[in-house]
Amino acid sequence: MIISCSNSTTETEIKNFHQWAKTPPMGWNSWDCFGPSVIETEVKENTDYMATHLKKYGWEYVVVDIRWYVDNQTTGHYNPYNRSDFIIDDYGRYQPSPKRFPSSINGQGFKPLADYIHSKGLKFGIHIMRGIPKEAVKNKLLIKGTNITADKVYSPDYECTWLQDNYTILKDRKGGQEYYNSIFELYASWGVDYIKVDDLSRPYHRDEIEMIRKAIDKTGRPILLSMSPGATPLDQHKHARENANLWRTIDDFWDNWSQLNYSFEKCAQWAPYILQGSWPDADMLPLGRISIRGERGEDRYTKFTKDEQYSLITLWSIFKSPLMFGGNLPDNDSFTNNLLSNEEVLEMHSNSINNKQYYKKGNIICWTADDSRSGDKYVALFNNEGDGFINTDKVIYRSGSITKLTDGYGEQIDLNIPLNSKELYLIVNDNGDTHSCDHANWIEPKIILSNGTSIDLVKKSWEFATTGWGKVQKNKSVSGKGLIINNKQYTRGIGTHSQSIIKYLIPEDTKKFSAYVGLDQQGMIEGCGSTVEFMVSVNDPRIDHNSIKSTEVILDLKDLGFENSVSIRDLWKKKTLGTFRGNEFKTTIPQHGVVLYRITKK
Repeated sequence: MIISCSNSTTETEIKNFHQWAKTPPMGWNSWDCFGPSVIETEVKENTDYMATHLKKYGWEYVVVDIRWYVDNQTTGHYNPYNRSDFIIDDYGRYQPSPKRFPSSINGQGFKPLADYIHSKGLKFGIHIMRGIPKEAVKNKLLIKGTNITADKVYSPDYECTWLQDNYTILKDRKGGQEYYNSIFELYASWGVDYIKVDDLSRPYHRDEIEMIRKAIDKTGRPILLSMSPGATPLDQHKHARENANLWRTIDDFWDNWSQLNYSFEKCAQWAPYILQGSWPDADMLPLGRISIRGERGEDRYTKFTKDEQYSLITLWSIFKSPLMFGGNLPDNDSFTNNLLSNEEVLEMHSNSINNKQYYKKGNIICWTADDSRSGDKYVALFNNEGDGFINTDKVIYRSGSITKLTDGYGEQIDLNIPLNSKELYLIVNDNGDTHSCDHANWIEPKIILSNGTSIDLVKKSWEFATTGWGKVQKNKSVSGKGLIINNKQYTRGIGTHSQSIIKYLIPEDTKKFSAYVGLDQQGMIEGCGSTVEFMVSVNDPRIDHNSIKSTEVILDLKDLGFENSVSIRDLWKKKTLGTFRGNEFKTTIPQHGVVLYRITKK
């Protein structure tokens, strides 16, 4: 859903705010390790660590994520709205919780914390939700600088589905822009350098994006604007670049290979729209020690293997995504620190141009970029084979993450089926926190033949149906209850649970497949997970684990534009490998791993 309005941003304003992030921002964000309950001492500990160990490599932002204004927020899960103690001023503007941020007492807000971070040579950021607090509306609080009260500028339409703290602000209501002006005036007075605004770019709220852009510019302070969550609609790339410094390409990213595998596709789609000062954002780096009080699973070190961590940092860097570390920095081990402090990789991240996916051949994905100063070329070769459950190279549809943060907790599939397909596989994969409570529903699944005939798959027998828990059920959820998504009950569908594959034999003239897919309500009530991805394939996606191995690749230097001899340097090994030409250079890439080279003409 796109909330539309004409764009009023001027070319001068665009030029100015793009100067604030000439290279992709790098920093730390509290979300992955502390969820909505981070406290001041934890922020300062991460600040101190960054200043001592990482600042010299370009890491500079310290960002306090969601719900810093709730006084009794102590866990990784959001307190319900009616059991949240909001801290808010007389003008309807959220204030930091004095219990969690003691330096904010006596109306000082975040200024003392910002001053502390600035004293370390770093920059300070906060997270907010789009809109105006319900508490301000309910209490008819005055909007600063006006005689208008909050109840005159809001709408309940397009309310966030996963956090109900705020209402939409209407652009055509007098006082709406003034409210945004008032909060950014406050943030500027605190010394905020970075603002992450949530529930803004999916669905895409053009009106409020433009109001926020105008309010930031009015402060006169260079505050970076980060739009969240994803996936930001690709067709809004021009508007996003004209109004924000960074915007999300996917929903929340966590430490599982399936999501990283999916990110290759999204990074490739967004690469043509990279522009200095405004960056497509592949989301945070769930590395190191995460989920101490996080939303996704137990207190843990990242589930990514070392090869997968190299792949993650390499993809984000050659794609020029902002780098926001999610782990608790004081708990970093030497391996994690080495990932964050490789100067040659970070130089590529900052100074490369013409970044793109060069090719995808089976499970091998090649990205290239050029050094903006020397003319050297960067080449990253990824081995994408195997997901541990299914081979995603075989799928023809992927939903991406479906979680409690997804609008409506599901999405509609309307998919063209390749001609002469004989099989159809309906797949539900876990999306990162083990498959606890991953109750998933296929609602009214059907295929449509070339003559227009519709076949109800609920009535059709499957060849086999597997599930990670329970038993696949027709017209019931996997728990044996009704099929319920987002409080709506459906009569026809299939209930299952990740990890699941359902195989059908289909007529060769099958033209289309359709279904509504989503999280079943029972799993969400149980509350221990509910994070899945739906996929569709017309080829058997199951993995022969005996066939998975490292892959040897010949790098065609002539195809990359090098007619004569070149020197090749391995950036992760920090080692020059020698002189090569033509097809002389061979390399081996481990499963889920990467090799990253800098190629220099001799």
